[in-house]
Amino acid sequence: MNPEIFATKEKMGAAAAKVGAARLAQADSPSFIVATGASQFETLANLTRADLDWPSMTGFHLDEYIGLPISHPASFRKYLWERFVSQLPLPLAAFHFLDGEADIQAECKRVGGLISQTQIEVAFVGIGENGHLAFNDPPADFETKEPYIVVDLDDACRRQQSGEGWFPDFESVPKQAVSMSIQEILRAKTIICTVPDQRKAEAVKNSLTGPVTPDVPASILQTHPDCRFFLDEAAASLL
Repeated sequence: MNPEIFATKEKMGAAAAKVGAARLAQADSPSFIVATGASQFETLANLTRADLDWPSMTGFHLDEYIGLPISHPASFRKYLWERFVSQLPLPLAAFHFLDGEADIQAECKRVGGLISQTQIEVAFVGIGENGHLAFNDPPADFETKEPYIVVDLDDACRRQQSGEGWFPDFESVPKQAVSMSIQEILRAKTIICTVPDQRKAEAVKNSLTGPVTPDVPASILQTHPDCRFFLDEAAASLL
């Protein structure tokens, strides 16, 4: 895999959004997945400005903490509404949020049923400091076909969330989340993986150049026929 490397995260996000938007523009019934977190700020901001037929499109939520209210600063529902859905010039046909306060098994079944009937054109994702893909922390389940699963968050993942300022301290970070599964992410026709920052350089190196292993969940992206990595120079520094 040959990643595209940019001098700044702003240029990285603009390029990732441009490629993803072009893929969506070519699709007959475009559906997509969007991720959250600091790594996606620039990509989503640029994507909202893309000249697309938004009312024809359907979006899906990648992951969410269990038990976290939508009013919490770290809520991914709040993030996606404020930074993406509400910023679009026209409404989407639908955007399927994950409700982390609902009955989680029922919620996995509800949104999983919707996405299983949908061909995802583009998945916009990032990877974590521990190499996670969505909230599939190592060792990730590479086998399950269930679209959404309940996962335990490891300490490295929880430290990243508190370190990025989403929570006041480590103990405040939830220990479980609902996440799109690895196999469901791989069903997307195109995967746009955007990764900035030096703190993710080791995970980027392991994901792109190491063996495909559940211990580095994002390494599975090496097996996808159309996965494109967009990195800033800091994230690419160990390649």
